Amino acid sequence: MGGFDVVLKEEKHLLILIPNLRQALLLAFPLLALLSFNVASTPLTWLDKTFVENAFYDVALRHEYAQGNKPLAKWKQPIKIWIDHRVGDEELHQELTELHIQHLSQVTQHPIKIVTRESDANVKWVYTRQSQWIAEAKTVLKLKSTQHLDSAICTAGYRTNSKGEIVYAGIVIPVDQARARGKLVACIVEEITQVLGLPNDSDKAYPSIFNDYTPEDLLSPLDVVLLKLLYEPELKVGMTETEAKPIVRKILKRYSETGVLQQASKAAQQAPLYQLIGY
Repeated sequence: MGGFDVVLKEEKHLLILIPNLRQALLLAFPLLALLSFNVASTPLTWLDKTFVENAFYDVALRHEYAQGNKPLAKWKQPIKIWIDHRVGDEELHQELTELHIQHLSQVTQHPIKIVTRESDANVKWVYTRQSQWIAEAKTVLKLKSTQHLDSAICTAGYRTNSKGEIVYAGIVIPVDQARARGKLVACIVEEITQVLGLPNDSDKAYPSIFNDYTPEDLLSPLDVVLLKLLYEPELKVGMTETEAKPIVRKILKRYSETGVLQQASKAAQQAPLYQLIGY
């Protein structure tokens, strides 16, 4: 049987209350530049094959709301995203979304695109407001309980088939709530990234959007490596950790020898969102 995994963005730090969303993002960009990945001050964990391996197992094969290990899950079919704009600043939300999924597709080499009709989509992405987001999350993610959303800023989830292939995902971002916590960009980046098949937040991954103690809101070099690793064809959906281990180690050895690990920092900083922010 397949299943439905839910991932959340919870409040971690920093409150910014600004009335206009465009103004908020413009003011946030210098702050993001200060908090962004910096080779000189950040542990270069993505160069350590053992560190990357352990981080991968913890992010890809665990889930914070279920005990034990889970099999590897990822998309096999092209990802088609339909965006439902239920609040203002549609153009800005659309641009931020498109820029990030462009980078995700480049990193994973998996086709990801936005579609104009809901009937063509396998990902439903809703930009909404705080007063409606719990009800909409329950509908979009088909939740039996919403108790786990009490401390969340935004949420996402995916459904797998019996093989472990991800076949549907939903994302719900209450824009006013995310803005109030300075987390709009973080919600956009983390939720769609996690529904690619990396559902677990982990202290073993740093610096990473999957680590609550990482100040960055954009993909780190480690995140780039984890995503690329997940979508290597040698890693099959449904694999257990035991089955995946020799393959993961083989791939990481290749990454080290061919410069993939060394180039991860450049790959992260060449993301379109980094270019938009201006550093």
